[in-house]
Amino acid sequence: MAGLDRVCLEDLADYFEGLDDPRSAVNRRYPLVSVVVIALMAVLAGAGGPTAIAAWAREKEAFLIEALSLPDGVPRKDVFRRVLMSLNPSAFQACFTAWLLSLRQRAEAASEVTQPVLAVDGKTSRRSHDRKNGLGALHSVSVWAAEFGLSLGQVATDDKSNEITAIPELLRLVDIKGSIITIDALGTQKQIARQIVEQEADYVLALKKNHKQLHQAVVSHIAEHLQNDQPSTKAREHTTSETGHGREETRTYIQMPAPQDLPGFRHWTGLKTIGIVILTCLRNGHETTNTRYYISSLSLGVKRFARAVRTHWSIENTLHWRLDVTYREDDSRPRNEHLRENQAWINRFTLSLLKQHKSKDSLAMKRRRCAWNEEFLTEVLTTTTT
Repeated sequence: MAGLDRVCLEDLADYFEGLDDPRSAVNRRYPLVSVVVIALMAVLAGAGGPTAIAAWAREKEAFLIEALSLPDGVPRKDVFRRVLMSLNPSAFQACFTAWLLSLRQRAEAASEVTQPVLAVDGKTSRRSHDRKNGLGALHSVSVWAAEFGLSLGQVATDDKSNEITAIPELLRLVDIKGSIITIDALGTQKQIARQIVEQEADYVLALKKNHKQLHQAVVSHIAEHLQNDQPSTKAREHTTSETGHGREETRTYIQMPAPQDLPGFRHWTGLKTIGIVILTCLRNGHETTNTRYYISSLSLGVKRFARAVRTHWSIENTLHWRLDVTYREDDSRPRNEHLRENQAWINRFTLSLLKQHKSKDSLAMKRRRCAWNEEFLTEVLTTTTT
């Protein structure tokens, strides 16, 4: 098994060939690739920072020495801390590009999805601030391919208001060609819509009162349609019902061509349709209704519109919630800017690796199995199964 581990893990070194070692060449005892791979393995096994990574490495020293290049044994916590503090987050993330591409190609080949939905949304790590030194809580904007279980990219900002500038940068990091990009209302911006179309993708953008005139015009146009006893034959409607967790949910999706007299219509590149989603929830005899509006570059096809909207919200359930519950990211308190960004990316990437493994176990159980079983850990890290 040890020989197989070494072959599998050494193959991962190719992904980090372009990563410059930020450490001084003096007394550099531990190869950078080995340090990074150990960090990934430890986080898969439940570690939450440099101290825990080093503790896990000490427990697994015999296995790691057989599997990786470690002529001086396993590193101490100061080595992991120094590396994760020194690595430029953008350069570090860029090293995963080829790895993510191979994971994405495999996931696409195994699925029947022809136009994946890539959800863009932000998350704040609430306890990562350092008020004493003027460092605000880390707010990361991510691209999540829910249908593949892959986090494709991350850009960090100081607060939620900077998502508007972070989203274009994030989209440039990811190959979005042929996909549907979904973004909440804060990211509904003309420049972002233009960039998505220029990168040969479609968009479904949530619409709220931050675009007051456009929002009101869409609301009025759809209301006129809904009140019409003989609705337009160009409109499409689709209804779904779900029961679970003590509630009954009915979603009605309506999509129609975008009227060209909408305010600023010609400035929204690629705009073709508008839509509405009406969610009716019945719980304990109490009924609530929530209504959301959208603009989109998609042509008419209400089931595709419905899939895009529904898939977008999985970023909250399958990424953000998992990071908080399984990874306890909100409890993490790194005080160095690079350290917290690199740690956040490792969390997202290892979660993606766990999602790729075919085991039916929960993510929490998969992490436990990574801690218990070196063969299972190697399978997850190398996306192989025996």
